[in-house]
Amino acid sequence: MPFADVAGVRLHYRFDGPAGAPVVLMSNSLGTDLRMWEPQVPELAQRYRVLRYDSRGHGQSSVAAGPYEIAQLARDVLRLMDALGVERALFCGLSMGGMVGQWLGAHAPQRVAKLALCNTSAHIGAPDMWNARMAAVAQGGMAAIVDGVIARWYTQAFIAAAPEALATTRAMLLGTPAAGYIAACAAVRDMDQRATAGDIAAPTLVIAGAQDAATPPADGKYLAGAISGARYVELPAAHLSNVEAAPAFTRALAEFLSD
Repeated sequence: MPFADVAGVRLHYRFDGPAGAPVVLMSNSLGTDLRMWEPQVPELAQRYRVLRYDSRGHGQSSVAAGPYEIAQLARDVLRLMDALGVERALFCGLSMGGMVGQWLGAHAPQRVAKLALCNTSAHIGAPDMWNARMAAVAQGGMAAIVDGVIARWYTQAFIAAAPEALATTRAMLLGTPAAGYIAACAAVRDMDQRATAGDIAAPTLVIAGAQDAATPPADGKYLAGAISGARYVELPAAHLSNVEAAPAFTRALAEFLSD
């Protein structure tokens, strides 16, 4: 399995698609790993060099001491790109990955050709909720929160109809190291990029889920309004819209990337 050593952490990554094609870099949500993008890879890899990775503290990447910061997670992406010889990429991030994308768009514009910011927000708030979740994981591990997280990530109809997708999601959550999850929760809790959202100049697609309680459509509309020329797409899904509304998500992303 390929790994890159960057800034004191070992990041697990994977390439799919033809060498020499434009790179689409995909960044995972809190509590998942690069497998979350499986619904999108088959189509995107026909035309692009798809680069996925596990954020620090997640999947098979190493767990550095926390707390983490969104800027730190974004610099991991830049160092990974440097290590792999990727000068510029098309970027797609969901939830925490979308927060990383916002930072890159505002602070490293020369490295991102386009941005897809999905089911994400410039500011989450509610620190008490995050602190309670972090305390629950510290006491009971990931098993203490997995059911509640899945209930927020998907609609009840999808939960009832898609056992295989649910099993994969549950495996990713339970496979996330507790220390890495807690450290990344702090990054999301403390993040506020409202002052810099307007600095993003790259062509941007904002995707929201109509039934997303974690980052509701209002958060996506805020980003789309703050970023000049941004497109806004709302899908019939909750938080992991790339899984719950996979065909529509992939179609919207592919159309945006190819324009």
